[in-house]
Amino acid sequence: MENNSKITESTSLYRHLEKMSVQEILTVINQEDQNVPMVIASIIPQIQRLVEALVDRMLAGGRLFYIGAGTSGRLGVVDASECPPTYGVDPGLVVGIIAGGRHAMFEAVEFAEDDPSQAWKDLQEHGIRSNDFVIGIAASGSTPYVVGGLQQCKAHGIATGSISCNPNAGVSREADFPIEAVVGPEVVTGSTRMKSGTAQKLILNMISTAAMIQLGRVEDNRMVNMQLTNEKLIERGTQMVMEQLHIEKEDAKQLLLAAGSVKKAVEQYNRDRNA
Repeated sequence: MENNSKITESTSLYRHLEKMSVQEILTVINQEDQNVPMVIASIIPQIQRLVEALVDRMLAGGRLFYIGAGTSGRLGVVDASECPPTYGVDPGLVVGIIAGGRHAMFEAVEFAEDDPSQAWKDLQEHGIRSNDFVIGIAASGSTPYVVGGLQQCKAHGIATGSISCNPNAGVSREADFPIEAVVGPEVVTGSTRMKSGTAQKLILNMISTAAMIQLGRVEDNRMVNMQLTNEKLIERGTQMVMEQLHIEKEDAKQLLLAAGSVKKAVEQYNRDRNA
């Protein structure tokens, strides 16, 4: 049974915040934030099980979808949007869906999270398939948009995970691979964009990064498939090519720009040498 006493909504441990100095406010926020990575360290086995199942699906041609509302939805969209430039993957491989659509990234859309049938409709617009993987993100763990989406995925045989910040959450009951990061009351009561949002962001970083490494998008510790979308990244890529091939900077840059990525540049150079 779902726990109706939500820790994410419980009263802050701190009183009369408006009477605190700026230094005091910053100190208590920082003190609370320090608890987040310790909580996540304790649930690494939960995260590991999800990642291993996700990678199996992706290696079989599946995609990753995040569904969420409000802050949780925005975090999913951000994580998904960063995969193509960082790892050079197709934009359709990791997809973030937020209740209320693109407009909800910038402004709250009233009652968008309250429709339990909308997430499945949104997933269908992307041609959701049986080998895909859907992660529902909800700090409270009870958002109807997310719970309903996971229920429909289960009914259609689609593997699911969840990220929430309450124990025994509704999304955990619906997910095959639930993750619960119980970080405690927020400094500002119920403001889950704070510790809960931080926990979700850290977990999303772990999931997408570990998955991309397992999919071969990283070599050693380098983003060898990153897109060359600005001068900083071109400079970084040039340095990687120089170090791997032991060639001059200008030659490395020309090779990189011609190939489009560090990985392709190194492969082309080695092919030409062995031809």
